Amino acid sequence: MTTPIAPFLDIDLPLPDRRDGKVRVSYELPPGNDGEGRRLFVTTDRLSAFDRIIAGVPYKGQVLNQLAAWWFAETADIVPNHVLSVPDPNLLVARSATPLPVEVIVRGYITGVTSTSLWQQYADGAREIYGHRFPDGLLKNTELPAALVTPTTKGTEGVHDVPLTVAEVAQRGLVEHRRWGEVVEAALLLFRRGQQKAAEAGLILADTKYEFGTAADGSLLLIDEMHTPDSSRYWVAASYEQRLAAGDEPESLDKEVVRRALLAAGYRGDGEPPTLPDDVWAETTRRYIHAFERLTGTTFEPGAYPVPPRIQEQLRDVSL
Repeated sequence: MTTPIAPFLDIDLPLPDRRDGKVRVSYELPPGNDGEGRRLFVTTDRLSAFDRIIAGVPYKGQVLNQLAAWWFAETADIVPNHVLSVPDPNLLVARSATPLPVEVIVRGYITGVTSTSLWQQYADGAREIYGHRFPDGLLKNTELPAALVTPTTKGTEGVHDVPLTVAEVAQRGLVEHRRWGEVVEAALLLFRRGQQKAAEAGLILADTKYEFGTAADGSLLLIDEMHTPDSSRYWVAASYEQRLAAGDEPESLDKEVVRRALLAAGYRGDGEPPTLPDDVWAETTRRYIHAFERLTGTTFEPGAYPVPPRIQEQLRDVSL
């Protein structure tokens, strides 16, 4: 039996299994020549923020798919990844991996806009946060003395990631000690490379999330996606100091525009979220594309994914 993998792709493949994730759909594929399993990831234009908001961001899936593939290639010398091929802007074929039950957030700056963010907890007086001790006198959106690795549980559809301390990772037996050391070392090296590449593009990589897994032979793999506007916080370097001095939030090229719109509407994550205006989604698209073009040094070429006319109108003749 063959099943169309997406309404906008004229491709049929035998797809015996399907899984829905937060931002895309994945399918189990027959093993390759080496006998290892394969997964096919199909991008979507959904965005989740506060883990409750699902809405359309035109071209988001294609931006994330292509940008993550670029980053995987740029960092393959640090840790092996699961990418096998990117046959289409909407598709990623990857070797199957067993995800670790812990994801890691690497933070280079003290920032955030929600109640569980590093900055908000610090501003409320906490100095021991996520198992790390913070000195007095830190200012919002400023660089931390050193990048920090903060683990979280691996969230599932509709379930928020739960912050962990490094001690809890060991106490719960979530990741074996030697493997956790590999994860931390790889995460810090990846983040350093990400910051370097971002700086070359006139951007600041403030924080990011990584997900790791194990291959069939037990080796560590970097999986999911990396350093995209969905999984990372990007700021524009040229305006950073000026906005910091003025007490304004940094100019971002990520989904902070959505979070801030929700906060401005009085939404704090409980109950039914408000409907955001179309220009919020259009602006998010512009920033995603801008981040892609700055980082890769290439022009974003949209595929055939249909964009709602009301949002397409706002994207027309917009200079990035």
